[in-house]
Amino acid sequence: VGGKKLLFSGDLGRPDDMLMLPPETPPAADVVVVESTYGDREHPEEDVLAELGPALQQVAARGGTAVVPVFAVGRAQEILHAISLLKANGVLPSSLPIYLDSPMAVHTTDLYDRHLGEHRLNAAQCRDMEHVAKMVTSVDESKAIALQHGPKVILSASGMATGGRVLHHLANYLGNHRNMVILTGYQAPGTRGASLANGSKSIRIHGQDVSVRADVLQLTAASAHADASQLMAWLRSLPRAPHRVFVTHGDMGASDALRHRIECELGWRALVPEHGSTWGA
Repeated sequence: VGGKKLLFSGDLGRPDDMLMLPPETPPAADVVVVESTYGDREHPEEDVLAELGPALQQVAARGGTAVVPVFAVGRAQEILHAISLLKANGVLPSSLPIYLDSPMAVHTTDLYDRHLGEHRLNAAQCRDMEHVAKMVTSVDESKAIALQHGPKVILSASGMATGGRVLHHLANYLGNHRNMVILTGYQAPGTRGASLANGSKSIRIHGQDVSVRADVLQLTAASAHADASQLMAWLRSLPRAPHRVFVTHGDMGASDALRHRIECELGWRALVPEHGSTWGA
């Protein structure tokens, strides 16, 4: 733009992501726009398997249902892969029913086997991920899940419970203390997922107040976004210092914390632009 090179980070992934390849080394640029979703925090050392396994064991042992709100692209497949590993390792019984109830998530899962080399999984792992769950696409199949008695796990979108089929499952299972809701990603303020994460005793679904008696667990290890140190490592890998770094796509506290680290640790000019502001390159 005007003879200047602008680089947008987009949503930066984690170098240790279970499914996706690490972010590519960035090219030189005059101006960098970097995301800051986790600009003020670090991911825990515990991995998804260590968090998810005991939770699902607990629900299965008491004959309950785990409702797992997932993002249809990426998070659904990560949780499916984790469950397939937990079953293969004997942590979860092979007979525990798993359902993936999201047409978009089902379609996305099918793509992994057709695009080997664009992610970390091999062909056998893709097949295991696809076969570990019953793939639910029709409305009738979705409704029929509630008729299945005994322990089970339901993965369904949307990941923040703002809409989608997961709302029906939450309405069905939130009221029973044997059940559990497992939140698998960032929950934006004002969403049902955030209300559950914050301990609300009731949430509104389809115009009705639904009591929350089920356990609610927020996974801390299942994030696709790079944490603060990983963001800094990506910036450090730039061939040369940019003239300016714009820190965006994060809560104000997270964005400002990353801005501060960029200025203090790298000595680069960094700022958090206000919405609607205009800047020259």
